[in-house]
Parts: sequence; structure tokens; C-alpha cells
Amino acid sequence: MAAPTLEAIRYSRGKLQLLDQLKLPTETVFMDVPDCDVCWTAIKDMNVRGAPAIAIAAALALAVELDGAKATLATAGDVCAFVATKMDHLNTSRPTAVNLGEAVERIKKLAASLDGSGADAVEAVIAECEGMLAADIANNRAIGSFGADALCAAVGKPAGAPIRVLTHCNTGSLATAGFGTALGVVRALRETDRLEHIYCNETRPYNQGARLTAYEIAFEKMPGTLICDSAAAALMAKGKVDAVVVGADRVADNGDTANKIGTYNLAVSAAYHDVPFFVAAPISTLDPSTAKGADIVIEDRPATEITHSLGKRVAAEGIDVWNPSFDVTPAALIAGIITEKGVVRKTASGDFAVGKFVAEVTGSDAPAPKLSGPPGFVALDCDTVLDYCAAKPEVAAALGGAEGRGAWSAKEVGDGNINFVYIVSNGAGGAIIVKQGLPFVRVVGESWPLTQERVRYEAEALMIAHGYCPQHVPEVHLYDAPMSVIVMRYLEPPHIILRGGIIAGTVYPKLAAHVGEYLATTLFGSSALAIGCEALRKARQAFGQNEDMCALTEQVIFTEPYAKADNNHWTSPQLDDAAAALRTDSELKSAICSLKRRFACDGAALLHGDLHTGSIMCTESTTFVIDHEFAFYGPLGFDIGAFLANLFLAYFAQDGYEGDRSSQREWLLACVKETWATFERRFVQLWDERGVSAGNAGLTPAALYDAGAGAEGDAAAALRAHQAAYMREVLTDSFGYAGAKMTRRVVGIAHVADLESIKDQDARARCERRALACGRRFMLEAKELSIEDAVAMAEELRA
Repeated sequence: MAAPTLEAIRYSRGKLQLLDQLKLPTETVFMDVPDCDVCWTAIKDMNVRGAPAIAIAAALALAVELDGAKATLATAGDVCAFVATKMDHLNTSRPTAVNLGEAVERIKKLAASLDGSGADAVEAVIAECEGMLAADIANNRAIGSFGADALCAAVGKPAGAPIRVLTHCNTGSLATAGFGTALGVVRALRETDRLEHIYCNETRPYNQGARLTAYEIAFEKMPGTLICDSAAAALMAKGKVDAVVVGADRVADNGDTANKIGTYNLAVSAAYHDVPFFVAAPISTLDPSTAKGADIVIEDRPATEITHSLGKRVAAEGIDVWNPSFDVTPAALIAGIITEKGVVRKTASGDFAVGKFVAEVTGSDAPAPKLSGPPGFVALDCDTVLDYCAAKPEVAAALGGAEGRGAWSAKEVGDGNINFVYIVSNGAGGAIIVKQGLPFVRVVGESWPLTQERVRYEAEALMIAHGYCPQHVPEVHLYDAPMSVIVMRYLEPPHIILRGGIIAGTVYPKLAAHVGEYLATTLFGSSALAIGCEALRKARQAFGQNEDMCALTEQVIFTEPYAKADNNHWTSPQLDDAAAALRTDSELKSAICSLKRRFACDGAALLHGDLHTGSIMCTESTTFVIDHEFAFYGPLGFDIGAFLANLFLAYFAQDGYEGDRSSQREWLLACVKETWATFERRFVQLWDERGVSAGNAGLTPAALYDAGAGAEGDAAAALRAHQAAYMREVLTDSFGYAGAKMTRRVVGIAHVADLESIKDQDARARCERRALACGRRFMLEAKELSIEDAVAMAEELRA
């Protein structure tokens, strides 16, 4: 089939014509695209590519489908809903290019502003979509004019002297509505007789330069040469490049620019060889809401683009592949950003005030940059989390495939103090959990920064705990380090947070047995009793100590409740005297210091680190432990004490609720006893099965309990005595940490809903005072208490 003229490569109302660029230049075919779903695939598969072309293709695909559906859209409201569904779906096709997102929001906003009949609304939206096509061509010509002048001025040749330009990827008529951005600058140079030569990189691995830019250059008979990406630096060294101009898929507020992979290499080479490096992009590609390049989500492409050529594998089987579609060029390497409104120049600090420029040329306020995190981090919300899921193949697959993106929804459900948690549903009964850690303490805000490395600890701890106890820990589908995101199994209804169930008065008959099993298997499995001393030391070193979260724990549990601290708060004035008493209680301060010492120095096992009733989801027959962000290697009693503390806090809170709560109180105290009994029995069972090692690696090597033939009884008695002493020590720690947790939940920074939900302040204060008294006795009397004693103490204090 003969290749058409470039003018024939266009979009028209009623039929969206998309060039099948996979077959250029030897044969060119057109595809009729009747709806948004096919357009989504064409964009995703890069049959339509280039940031401006993607946006216009999406807009005109909508126009085509609107035109076909107008008979079914009776009102403007119907049109608004139709547009929102279709555009949200199209927006998931390629996450890096800002133009698509801008077009989506622009068209949705217009549709939402319309009223009246559906026919009139359809015509208005179609007119807007077609207007984008005409505007893009006009904008590209303006970019070309500004860019040609900027390049010639930067090169410093005599006025009118032709220059030699190098470009990357494809930014011409095949990537825009027509004329092009960076290639439009080259066209403008040629139109004014200022182009000596144009070099284009092949642009591996997708070869947009070789297939598309080379085609445009050859078709228009420009003086041009195709080179390998890796030859660019050598070409510059020979003095054959006067300037570089490339396109962009997103420009951050500081001028950092995301463009096709290989652009950063080109910019570095240009800087070394003193070749001015320019970016050409329309205003719609400038994104002041993104603070810097590290905040841009970079799309990963399929591995087969690298491992295969012409459908045949060329790379060795088993080799890992990293195939990012884009890279980010730092603003420091860019001479100027060419737009249809002029050239953005560097500020005195060496970056680009993109937001200020956009505000000046558009007459509107630029959005403030969103919160920044580490390289590659972008803070998610209920809208962008859907884009994120659609861009991750393994996550999209868990939701039934990205093609169903239009039916997805997200709800933020995090009720903790640290992270944001989203339930992403696919509209057909399937769902996942997306959990993101932001660089601050959620309950306080940006004034309390917090490292996002904690998310790595949580992900690793979750996976390790799932390995030990898969029946009570949900599996992890994905851990994304740059985005500080964990995607995990969604615990479907009727699973609810345990704390909410307890407040509602629900009894969970299997809770204690399940939590006891979880504690025994995870704590034993990660201890030296199971894996040996050397392996434990290596595991602690590899995992690290989750320092920020440990420091946070030390501050809010072991220090602030016993001192004057801005974070502290309590039911006032009812508990003013109790809070003041804590600050002068020397006995209690001594006990809390001892507990802190063990917390900091005893790395016996990998702990959950914050095991409370808000970290457990359950039904009457199932129990799952979640939220391991505080995980660290510490004393076994810390996890056990945390859970027991929450049971006791819930027990004391029952008197603040209406109605007869006697059965709930009885069940809570029974849970205390059964949790410890299950833990102790199962832990010792695992110890007997796996903990007495033949060698010297473990904590209880067999040689210590082998007195020779005929002495088996004495050896067994010695082991049992050691086990009993060990478990007594764990129980003592558990009571101490339970008391510390109970105290901090009454007067510290973060309380529990069990008590906070009691509306009558006097009633709440009575419950809290009993909890404080119980916590104090737990810390001071821990060495003498049995589990039965602790239960009896709680009953006595309540009475």
C-alpha cells in the first residue's frame, strides 16, 4: 500500500484515523477506531504515541463515541456521566504523559458545566475535542518559530547561518496533530533556510526515531542522517552537532523533564561537549503540580521489547530486564524550555520557575507542587491511585485487567496514625488494598517528617510473617519501593477491624486461639530458638532496625506520657490530676526506663511492633493481622503485651457504653487468658519440635541437655526448667509492656476508639482512670503476676 502524504495522517469527525506505526515505513495502514476501548489499546500498545497525539486521539475517540451514542443521552447530566466514565478509562492508558491527564480534566470539566438537552451537550463536547486538534497545530507552529530563534541564538553563529541539530524519539506530525514540537523546531529552521542538517537517534528499544522520525525526514527530503543512540556522543565529539532539541512527556515545576528513555544520556553528553540542549513542549505538558522530576511516575514497558526482535528472541533465556519507557533529565542540563508562549529560561538558582511562567502566560494561578518524597515518589489520592493500579500489570490483573478501569473506584479507609490505605474495587466484586506511606506522621502532618523506608520494613515483615503464619497474615501482591506502596490481598466482608467489632459488642470465639497461634509461630519462627544465633544476627542486620519507627515508639510510649509534652492530651479536667501524677511517679519512671532498655537492646525476634485491635481484621471464624509498619527485632513480650493491653482497655471501656455489656466483659477477659495459654503451649511445642538443635547454633543445643546414657529424665527436666524460666520472663515483659501501652493510650498522643467513643466525659474518665491504675500495677508488679492474677486485678479495679 502506498504511503500517504503527511497531510492525510489526520483525525476527522465521525472517523478517528490512527496510523499503525508498527509497520512504517515499508507499508502504512489506517485503522478505523470506533470507540474509546480500541483507542485505549492503541495508546497502551504505542500505536498512538507522542504526548500531544495521545491527548488528541483520546479526545477525538470520545467525540466519535459520543456521536454514535447521542441518541441514548437525553440530558446534559447523561452526557457528563458518559464523558467521565470514558475519559477516566482512557486516562489509564499511559501514566507519564501529562497532556492526556490535562485533556481528560479539561473535557470532564466542560461536560460537568453543561445543562439542557443531551444533544446540545454532545455538540459542545465534540466541538471542544475538535478545537483541541486545531489548537495543537497552531501551538506547534508557534513552538517551531520560538524554538528556531532560540536554537540559533544559543549556537552563536552569525545571523542566518544554518545549524546542525540532533533530536531523539519522534516529535513530528506522527506524534502531534501536525507539524510537531521538537521536530517542528527543525521544520521551522528549514522553512527559514537555517537548517544545515538534522540527525535523529534510532531511539531503542521501540525505534521511534528509526521508524518514524527518519520516515518524516526522508519523506520531506530534509538533509538528515539516522544514528544509533550510542553514537550521539561520538558525533558531538566530532563537532557535528550545534544544538539538541527534544520533546517532553512531562515537565516538573523546577524544569526537570521526563522524555523517552535515552534523553538523559543525550543531555549529559551535550553538557560535556558544550552543546546547548533544549526541550520543546506545549504549555499543556508543563506540570507545576509536580515539584521535581523524582515525583514523576515512570512507566515500565514489556520486557519483550528488549529480549525480542521481529518476533524472535535475541536475548538469553532467564535474563532479567529493566525497560523504563522514560527517563528524567535534570533542569541543570537544559538550556531552555520552548513553548507556544515563548521560552522558559533558567532562574538565578539554576532551575526553571515553570509554575510562575504558566501563571503569567495563562493568566491563572498555577497549582502548588504536591508533597514530594524520595526519587520516584508521588503521593496518591482516591483518583490517582486508580491510575497507579492501571499502570502496574500485576495489580491491574488482580482487578480483572486495566481495560475495566472505567468501572474501578477507590475509598480511603486508613484509620491509623501513620499511613493512607485505599480499597480499590473493580465494580464486579473484586478488590485489593493499596497502602502508601507518606513522608510524615499522618496524625500530625508535615511538621513531623517520617522516613518512607518504614514501608520497606512493613512489606518485608508482612512477607516474612505470611511465611510463618499464612492462615493469619494476608499475602502481598506488590511492593513498590519508590512509591512507598504495598498492594495486598483485600479481606472481603464480613471482615472488619477488630476494634470496631468489639465496640459494637461482637464476640469473636476464635480470636484468642488465632492470635495466640500468630504470636507463637511468628515470634518463635524468627527467633534464635528456630533459626540459630548466627542466622538471627544476619537477619537483624539485613532487616535493619526500622530506626524512625522505633524512635517514634520510644518517644510516645516510653517518654512523653511521663513528662510535659505538647503531644500529650487526656480527658480534661477529669484526669488532670492523674496526668500530673505520672510526671512525679518516680517508681513508675524507673519501671518505664527498664522497659525501654529491653525494648532497645533485646532483639530476640521479628515483632509486629504495634499489635493492637486496630491492626487485626476478623470475622467470627477468621483472623488476620495487618499493619506491620512498626516491625523490628525486639523482645517477645512487646507484641504480646500490646495485644493484651488492648483487650484490657476494651474491658474497662465497656462500662461507658449503654446496655448490658457483661457478656462482652467476660469474653474479653477470657481472651486474655486464652491468648496467653495458646501462645505458651504452641511456642513450647515448636521449641520441642525444632528448637533443641544437634549443633551449637541454637539457643538450646542438645549437648547441654545430654547427661549421658540413662540420664534422659534429668536432661528433660533441665530443659523443662529452662523453658519455664524463659516463658516466665516473656510473661513478665508482656505485663510491663501492656501497662506502658495502656498508659500511653490514655494520656499520650494517640488514644483508642474504645475509650474515645464514650461521649459522656465523666463516664469516659472513670473508665480511663481504672485503665491507668491497672497499667501502673502491671508495670510495677509484673514479676509476681500470673495471667489469672492480671485478670483478677482488672476485675478488682473495675469493681
